[in-house]
Amino acid sequence: MANGLLWSDSQEIALDLMDQHVDVDPFKLHFTELRLWVLALDRFEDDPKHCGERVLEAIQLAWIAEID
Repeated sequence: MANGLLWSDSQEIALDLMDQHVDVDPFKLHFTELRLWVLALDRFEDDPKHCGERVLEAIQLAWIAEID
């Protein structure tokens, strides 16, 4: 990771989201909301068009794995 986060950095994105959204249950999170939150991260620098359902699922699963 040279500068900022990319969609492929699901683990790092999940950690940043956990810090910013402490009271959120990732099991109940909709992908549309998750995508907006990722795009709003200060360290995120990837192209918004490069995001699909699989990418969002990987981020959500990384988040879930961190809270287990």
